[in-house]
Amino acid sequence: MTTRQASDNAPLTVTDLQARRDALYLALAQVPEGKVVTYGELASMAGLGRAARWVGRALSQLPDGTTLPWHRVVAAGGRLSLADGSPSGVEQRARLRVEGVLSHNDRVDIRRHGWRPSAQ
Repeated sequence: MTTRQASDNAPLTVTDLQARRDALYLALAQVPEGKVVTYGELASMAGLGRAARWVGRALSQLPDGTTLPWHRVVAAGGRLSLADGSPSGVEQRARLRVEGVLSHNDRVDIRRHGWRPSAQ
C-alpha cells in the first residue's frame, strides 16, 4: 500500500510513513517548555528535509490527549498558523502563554523563544 510520493517519486509504504512519524514525534518531544520551533525546523531536526507541510498535516492528525508539545510548533517567522478563535488556535495560545511565550499580532518572537537542539 502506498500513501504519498517521496521527493524522489518513490512511493512511501506504510512502514516508511510510520518511520517518518516516529522521527517527527521524537524530534518534537525534545522541544523544551517555553521554546518554539517552526514546521520547517522540526522537519529538518527529524531528518525529513524540507517537509514542513507534511509536518503540519501529521501534527493535525495527533490523537486527542497526546502529550507531545504540538503547541510549540509555529510557522515561518514565528507566525501562529492556527486560527485565533478556533479550538486548536485558542488552546495553542493558552498553552504558550502558560509557558511564558507571548505573541504579538499572531507572532512569537523567534529570537527570544526559538529553539534549536544545539542551543540548549
